[in-house]
Amino acid sequence: MAQIPEFTQSKLLIVGDVMLDRYWSGSTARISPEAPVPVVKVGDIEDRPGGAANVAVNAAALGATVTLLGLVGCDESAKILQTQLEARGVRPDFSEIKDRDTITKLRVMSRNQQLIRLDFEKPFDDVDKTNLLNKYARYVEQADVIVLSDYAKGCLSEVKQLIEFAKEAGKPIIVDPKGNSFEKYKGATVITPNMSEFSEVAGEHNSEAELQDLAAQLCHRLDLKHVLLTRSEKGMSLFDRQSSAYHLPALAKEVYDVTGAGDTVVSTLACAIASGLDMRLSCQLANHAAGVVVGKLGTSTVSTTELALALNSHKSIDGGVMSEAQLKMAVSQAKERAERIVFTNGCFDILHAGHVSYLNEAASLGDRLIVAVNSDASVTALKGPGRPVNNVSRRMAVLAGLSAVDWVLEFSEETLQRLISELLPDILVKGGDYREDEIVGGAEVKANGGEVKVLGFEDGVSTTGIISQIIEKGGR
Repeated sequence: MAQIPEFTQSKLLIVGDVMLDRYWSGSTARISPEAPVPVVKVGDIEDRPGGAANVAVNAAALGATVTLLGLVGCDESAKILQTQLEARGVRPDFSEIKDRDTITKLRVMSRNQQLIRLDFEKPFDDVDKTNLLNKYARYVEQADVIVLSDYAKGCLSEVKQLIEFAKEAGKPIIVDPKGNSFEKYKGATVITPNMSEFSEVAGEHNSEAELQDLAAQLCHRLDLKHVLLTRSEKGMSLFDRQSSAYHLPALAKEVYDVTGAGDTVVSTLACAIASGLDMRLSCQLANHAAGVVVGKLGTSTVSTTELALALNSHKSIDGGVMSEAQLKMAVSQAKERAERIVFTNGCFDILHAGHVSYLNEAASLGDRLIVAVNSDASVTALKGPGRPVNNVSRRMAVLAGLSAVDWVLEFSEETLQRLISELLPDILVKGGDYREDEIVGGAEVKANGGEVKVLGFEDGVSTTGIISQIIEKGGR
């Protein structure tokens, strides 16, 4: 994907638990004499839309036309929320409930750290939803995508009826779920649980294969097309009822605050689907948006400019350092797209011009280049004491940053026989003076219709030589 779609043509209807996120920030210089707690001298008060309102703000920040329905009290917080949303380009149409307060979450902050959170709320489960349902019925026909944002505060107690209305209108339905049962979301297009929410409902798993099966079972049971599972540092995985999986690794360079990251995923996914992208491309955009927003403090939004910069900062959206299970999924998907897979391996201890030239030549042979990197122990066994100079995490990070390299993984087995025979790349590449029949895994690749190639290294450049020069110069 090279560019951001035209989100300004997207029309979203968002329904869910709206709330006001309030931040009191100030300095802390002493401990209270009344109790062993810090005293915060509040210098700044900031209000932000939260919950389903944050989903709406995120979507509007991308340029979408957004209508937001929810339940609020007849109070000052509701007025602030209304004003904040309208200022951010959202069209709120709230149903006011006389004997309830607008849900408000107060966070006391100091030095960019949250000291305490105070929640002011009384759930809306038992209130009459007739007015909300009537509004929903009027708006649903105008929307491209319906988003149901559930924070278990009671606004979506009639969620089954909302899903039925949307299905009758032929609208895609995205649900950000909550609770220990997802049965009420039956018939939605996609649900977006995090790992703990998913495990509580679908059960625990001991492998990627088991996770994939659990997700497929959930899709069948609830008549869902997809489950998009957010997995923190493991990124996101998209599953369907055919037991296929599409994994996207986490892209954040630094994580400051995960508050509202799920809202960003849902809003970006909805905007992308509404703009005509398919589910996988929509997930790619949502994954990039999440990578941007966790680098900010508090509930935040992502602009199209930030999203474009994040998108273009990666050669491959689904690339980088991967586990073996993640790599197998990525390779399977690439083969489905008829992409040619190139595989090579090495220590790559101190990356030099010879390595770069070799990897560029290897990458030119196909569409995707996998680099398997020797573990620290195996480098020591091959090269002797004092090696590697750089540990495997650093070596993989440097390789992943090269434009020629798509996927990087560590291997610690004595040979790559098993891994190559399971991945079955189209082209197996080795550098040096090997004969083709000496290359481990070559027979399996050839038997599968693939090729084995030996590439030359750049003369006069080697890690051992570089280390020798450093020692020699250091001794002068």
